Amino acid sequence: MSSLVCVSGVGLVSPLGHTLAAFDEALFAGRSAVVARTLEMEGLEPMSLPLAPCAFDDSERSVSRLPLDRGTAMALAAARDAYAQAGLAETPPADERLGIYWGSGMAGIATYDDSARTLYVERRRVRPTAVLSAMPNAAAAELSLRFRARGASLTYACACASSAVAIGEAMRAIRAGWIDVAIVGGHEAMLTPGTLAGWHAMRVLATPPADDPASACRPFSADRSGFAMGEGAAALVIESEAHAKARGVGVDLVLAGYATNSDSTHMTNPDPSGQARAMRAALADAGLSPADIGHINAHGTATAAGDAAEAASIHDVFGDDAPVSATKAIHGHLLGGGGALELVATLRALVHRRLPPTAHLRQPDPAFSIDVVRGEARSAPGLRWAVSNSFAFGGTNAVLVAGRSGG
Repeated sequence: MSSLVCVSGVGLVSPLGHTLAAFDEALFAGRSAVVARTLEMEGLEPMSLPLAPCAFDDSERSVSRLPLDRGTAMALAAARDAYAQAGLAETPPADERLGIYWGSGMAGIATYDDSARTLYVERRRVRPTAVLSAMPNAAAAELSLRFRARGASLTYACACASSAVAIGEAMRAIRAGWIDVAIVGGHEAMLTPGTLAGWHAMRVLATPPADDPASACRPFSADRSGFAMGEGAAALVIESEAHAKARGVGVDLVLAGYATNSDSTHMTNPDPSGQARAMRAALADAGLSPADIGHINAHGTATAAGDAAEAASIHDVFGDDAPVSATKAIHGHLLGGGGALELVATLRALVHRRLPPTAHLRQPDPAFSIDVVRGEARSAPGLRWAVSNSFAFGGTNAVLVAGRSGG
């Protein structure tokens, strides 16, 4: 059985847009969706926060048998587009051979926040469907019901690596022959007062410049100050080569490698050696060497410790030459959904053979010996293989290797 897993469909709900055309336009132009918003809460100083919200119609939340959490509604919208692009409506897989592998760091948090306000502020009864909307596997369950997926329906919660782990574990399931097709990805929707106050208290959010809030997130910059909080969802349909061929689908993109491990050192300070081990293991899984990789989509959170660790680990594995992009600068940090959205960005770079710029990088940190793409998108006519990194609080590292099937 081939170790390559085909990518046959992609869908997204993102701060950069909800279609691949809109996403591509912003991605390669380095156009930021980050805005500054002031959070005011009684008894607290106003907080100026960098956010990357989605222009998502909340009426989508009423399309199910139950009211959907905002994040689950985004997940469903993204998955519907991926399913349609893959052509599965015309050539559906056997129910028991279709799985759902989904990731979210804090799934249902908007429902929890709403319920807390309903109970403690408004002194009203919490709605009886709140638990079903908020449970961590709500999105996976909704997708399983919607697409009649009767294979495994699994949810992964590994903080910022959640959806990357979900995608990688689905790859393993397809390779092992447990399923033929999987709807994979992740989401996050936590732009709520309680959650934002918590992230602000951690001091990992960027300080939005008054004159240019869109440039708040500056990965690998000497003047970086943290990330912008994003929201959204990204979904992919992946399947075995044999299944894709049997239904006559021409597939241009593949997933070739995956690895995950744990730093086991600190909750928030990443360990470069753990990240390097994960990258080397993913390359080994793909049967590739560092010299084969033409692009790295970095985790790139623009925190002081995070960027320093990742720059060191990338240099350890790839040296000075592998081009690096950090797209959180424009779409914000989707946390559990970030790995999926950033894999989509990696795939779009492969499709167009162009490397997206790392926006707002005007003062590259002189301590970093890596080739960060900045200014404008860079042409990469020979691009065949790329790496997408996801490194999480708690020490979970996940690395995916993607490529063009035809070279």
